[in-house]
Amino acid sequence: MAHLTEGVEGLRSIPALLARNVSQFGSSPAYREKEYGIWQSWTWAETAKEIEALALGLLNLGVEEGDFIAIIGRNRPYLYWSMVAAQSVGAIPVPLYQDAVAEEMEYVLDHCGARFAIVSDQEQVDKVIEIQDDLHQFEHMIYLDPRGLRKYDHRRLHEFSHVQDQGRAARDEFTAELEARIAKLDYDSTCVMLYTSGTTGKPKGVVLSNRNIIETAKSSSEFDHLKVDDEVLAYLPMAWVGDFIFSIGQAYWSGFCVNCPESPETMMTDLREIAPSYYFAPPRVFETQLTQIMIRMEDSGAFKKKVFDYFMEHARKVGPSILDGESVSTFDRLKYRLGEMMVYGPLKNALGFSKVRVGYTAGEAIGPEIFDFYRSLGINLKQLYGQTEASVFITQQPDGEVRSDTVGVPSPGVEIRIAENGEVFYRSPGVFVEYYKNADSTADTKDAEGWVATGDAGFIEESSGHLRIIDRAKDVGTMADGAMFAPKYVENKLKFYPNILEAVVFGAERDRCTAFINIDLTAVGNWAERNNIAYASYQELAGHPQVLETIQGHIEEVNASVAQDEMLSGCQVHRFLVLHKELDADDGELTRTRKVRRKIIGEKFEDLVNALYDGSPSVYTETEVTYEDGRKGKIKATLEIRDAKVVSVPSRQMAAE
Repeated sequence: MAHLTEGVEGLRSIPALLARNVSQFGSSPAYREKEYGIWQSWTWAETAKEIEALALGLLNLGVEEGDFIAIIGRNRPYLYWSMVAAQSVGAIPVPLYQDAVAEEMEYVLDHCGARFAIVSDQEQVDKVIEIQDDLHQFEHMIYLDPRGLRKYDHRRLHEFSHVQDQGRAARDEFTAELEARIAKLDYDSTCVMLYTSGTTGKPKGVVLSNRNIIETAKSSSEFDHLKVDDEVLAYLPMAWVGDFIFSIGQAYWSGFCVNCPESPETMMTDLREIAPSYYFAPPRVFETQLTQIMIRMEDSGAFKKKVFDYFMEHARKVGPSILDGESVSTFDRLKYRLGEMMVYGPLKNALGFSKVRVGYTAGEAIGPEIFDFYRSLGINLKQLYGQTEASVFITQQPDGEVRSDTVGVPSPGVEIRIAENGEVFYRSPGVFVEYYKNADSTADTKDAEGWVATGDAGFIEESSGHLRIIDRAKDVGTMADGAMFAPKYVENKLKFYPNILEAVVFGAERDRCTAFINIDLTAVGNWAERNNIAYASYQELAGHPQVLETIQGHIEEVNASVAQDEMLSGCQVHRFLVLHKELDADDGELTRTRKVRRKIIGEKFEDLVNALYDGSPSVYTETEVTYEDGRKGKIKATLEIRDAKVVSVPSRQMAAE
């Protein structure tokens, strides 16, 4: 196996790391992509040639140092090469969310003043063409897939392979200039600009330097012993900082292979074929996979279901302890080994997790039951806490110190402090340079000493040094009786149930908590089919009496669990309704990274919130929705509101009196 022999000295840019990788393990795979059902592979040496050809082509097109180049599309080697080629010519890559509508793209492209865009296909080309007349600085667009684009005006539209061909043809003319620009790059050069998800307002452009990305990639790679023969699956949005640090930062530091799936539809199949050793997914992905497991087990025969339940009960009891190397009786180990042959092994193989050595989840808090389920199978799933402004890593869980209720200890090189109001602050080599064109927000977020306000409330455990995040600082509040209100804590418990896709809990300054519920159409639809219950739409299924009865049961189970937490027992849900539509990023209710925009939901569905608190048994509502083709429409519904049983907590009642 090839080993890294050079320290960080001299490796002060991503192109410098690329050159190091070519010299040290040029024949090792750097990228794989599945296309038309076949995996194609590029070594580090081949990757460097592809990037060089594109960089020369960008010089030929007139890219200047300091230009911004938008990157739009799904995870493909060509688009990762585009980011490194942009850096090589002294430009700044700006990846955008590929599912963003044209209006959202217009804001980002106009804000950063992008002169160039490299996009994946006709869909993305059409979005940019729709807005390009309002982008006065915009000049050229490069596309990967030529299908459907033959009759377009090609004066400012160029095929990716043609730009590379022109770069190769102009090698003699531009090689000296390219080498000079790469040589200029240092730790203070901008590596990438990533836009925040815009949970509370317009997205902000987060400027990250080579120092931010490389130092973070180095320390986090060493923390988990990442090496050249590791494998990752790159399937999360390229505009998200997590994908950038895993698929560019750590990949170029450690030299491991980045695998790109064929499409979102084939992702699970591709995951099984690659069987990555290093894997990251937000909680939503783990929740969806667990839902699918439970659906399959419900559809299985009685004996198979009994065997599954028997061994999973044992796995929950001893699996995490075995994973952490703790003392477990010989009998329990033998029983677990039998379970590995009959249940855990086949299940991990079906999920694509059979070779996972290091797995992480972050972005949102994961429900402890979901987290413990995967660890009980022997999957080394850990939590990290991070932000775009930190180049991801703030805390990580070391092996052997993994718990569902903390996010770990400070990552290498990171300092953490807790303000008097409970807000978490950090500083590290990964702290962002600035918000682009937004000095006021930069000053509000990062002080003169480099401390960054996370916006999250939490505390550090004295006994372990682990950080516990309670909730977003702005979401943590008090109820009318002074008890703590932390909605995310309850929402994550609710989302453990396969039937519940999303939950939004209300209760700040109120006398009790209430909730909106989104059912999971896949899980509930499967239940309906098994029970011969006909339905024509999400709305019809969401209002079915048996569905409401099931959801009520889940909420009452969560209430019993929440009641056991002395600090948060006041957050039990008293009343709820099942929403008539799925919360959607296109309707502004979720961010592009699927985070709930709580304030917007509260304002948009104010009539429903009021009905939850005024004792109404039902409420009529009309809601504007955005269809996939961009058209607007209205959904009308009368929603039933139900009361849920809560558990009396004497100590809290006495405190309130």
